[in-house]
Amino acid sequence: MIKGINSSAQALLGTLMTWGLTAAGSAVVFFMPKAQPTVLDSSLGFAAGVMIAASYWSLLAPAIELANESGSYGSSGQYSFIPVAVGFLLGALFVYGADILVTKFGIGSLQESHVHGKNLDKEKDTFVINNKQNDVNLSYGNRLTGVNESHIALDFSELKQRNIDRATKIDTNKPPTLSHSNQRWKRIFLMIVAITGLAVGVGFGAVGKSTTATFNKAKNLAIGIGIQNFPEGMAVSLPLRGWGQLSGMVEPIAGFFGAVAVQLCEPLLPYALSFAAGAMIFVVVDDIIPESHSRSNGRLASFWCVFGFIVMMVLDVALG
Repeated sequence: MIKGINSSAQALLGTLMTWGLTAAGSAVVFFMPKAQPTVLDSSLGFAAGVMIAASYWSLLAPAIELANESGSYGSSGQYSFIPVAVGFLLGALFVYGADILVTKFGIGSLQESHVHGKNLDKEKDTFVINNKQNDVNLSYGNRLTGVNESHIALDFSELKQRNIDRATKIDTNKPPTLSHSNQRWKRIFLMIVAITGLAVGVGFGAVGKSTTATFNKAKNLAIGIGIQNFPEGMAVSLPLRGWGQLSGMVEPIAGFFGAVAVQLCEPLLPYALSFAAGAMIFVVVDDIIPESHSRSNGRLASFWCVFGFIVMMVLDVALG
């Protein structure tokens, strides 16, 4: 990031830096061969805090000021909330739609219920429970899923009567295991890097357009996202073994095109900044926080979220 050069080049440099930190975090996989749930959830909590703080100080605040200064939303800017609210909503809807498409094309969904030794098939409403002695295929109510030599169709009342649950240890409240969450991690990480890359690009594209949209603000946003990306890259690469830093390449691409789009459509800046903020908040609430609370480390993730928020706030306020 070099002050005075073209905004698109700034965005590219900024997002290359954030990708580099993602790659550095991914390299930790060589020193920590085993995925640690506490590390994963702490990293997600920290990322959530950074993104929440960045969405306001680096994106929403400049968007509101730009709308005020434009003079297009009331004589005193009393309607400046309109472009910000519209952009914020569109950002959330964009992520929601992208989430549906990503899930449809097989990258995975947070709603997949994989729990210790069994898969929940939503279409068939069936549990398949694996143990060393046999496979028991369960159905709800009176629906049977078929019987053969290795699969016995039972309903829950029969299962209780025969005490099979003692052998199979059914517990539908157990959190997802790490071995079954790779698809979820791919999906979450792709969403995070794409949206944060877009946010950095839009931030640099808006530099100089208002008193709050400064180079330092954009730089601090890139630094904050980069700080977040180091543990994030580590968290993703632990379960995915090296996939993290490669997928991080989405970030420079999103950042570059975000900056170019903002420069070409300057009147849309309030919409673009709030769009990035809405997308980030939706990813945090819909993906990051639920995932960080899925392995009994919710309180730890919450404290890391607070810490991440403070780090990003300090960067924006003290260094902005």
